Amino acid sequence: MGKKVLIVMGSESDQPVLQGVADTLAKFGVEHEWWRASAHRNLAKVQELVTGARDNGFGVVIAAAGMAAALPGVCAALTTLPVIGIPLTSSSSPLQGVDALHSIVQMPPGFPVATVAIDGARNAALLAVQILGIEDQALAEKIAAERATWEPKQIA
Repeated sequence: MGKKVLIVMGSESDQPVLQGVADTLAKFGVEHEWWRASAHRNLAKVQELVTGARDNGFGVVIAAAGMAAALPGVCAALTTLPVIGIPLTSSSSPLQGVDALHSIVQMPPGFPVATVAIDGARNAALLAVQILGIEDQALAEKIAAERATWEPKQIA
């Protein structure tokens, strides 16, 4: 069995967007786990999940958050696994996810977070599959076969 993907969301309200991550990973047969753990409300849980991720068979962390979007950066500070950040729109923010995007892409040197588009769940999952495919030839072949079927309009 290959490496898993750890999905961490800051709030239960993030789950509808992150369903796209889970659905895409499932399509490629990539095992994953979801956790709700806010960098602000339960940092100890974030630390437990992320610092133990490698030992628990994970190869990539996907972290999603809106507004100040601290969660992806906190995850990156806690692990050397690749972290993919998904900036989320938030009904309580007038900035429609731009605040989260700016927070995630402006990580300090040494703590990179690969960042996808606002609400870009599918691309986050596809990037995770590509990362895992570096060491898993069967997975690399699956994503190559899938991409070969896409028409340009489906990529956008």
